[in-house]
Amino acid sequence: MADSAAPAPAAPSPGPLHQWLLAQGFGPTQLEPDHLGVERIGVEPLALPLVATALKTRGFDYLQVQGAYDEGPGKNLVSFYHLVQVASSDGRSTEEVRLEVSLARDGELTIPSLYPLYRGADWQERECFDMFGIHYSGHPHPKRLLMPEDWVGYPLRKDYVQPDFYEMQDAH
Repeated sequence: MADSAAPAPAAPSPGPLHQWLLAQGFGPTQLEPDHLGVERIGVEPLALPLVATALKTRGFDYLQVQGAYDEGPGKNLVSFYHLVQVASSDGRSTEEVRLEVSLARDGELTIPSLYPLYRGADWQERECFDMFGIHYSGHPHPKRLLMPEDWVGYPLRKDYVQPDFYEMQDAH
């Protein structure tokens, strides 16, 4: 009887920015493009500022959005930066790329902040810290943004257990 195991999925073909980063000496991970075809590139935490700086010198000077998501209980937390080159090399269209840093939930949840490179990362990184517990080293205002300073836990994690109540201290 023939083996009925499904063949392994093919690795995504390297996109142009992934190839360019490899040629520059970086070792990014090629991820599947998103549903709109935007190139996604996996980056190690300490390499994030270097890769983002390289892309900024190539014209990706607009941080459209920074965010995070939880892959599920026991799985990784992911911080991402969606960068845009408003005037692409052909001069007619925009070009986009998403850098993603995957962090083990039970490991070190710290990555370098891109605030010095993209000032728009300020409140977005703070929100990701507040909701997911990802620390952005070098951020000038590393404190909670949405939840009270004494809140326990990170509400957007999929394994978060909501407390029965929250007692405000010294409320006026």
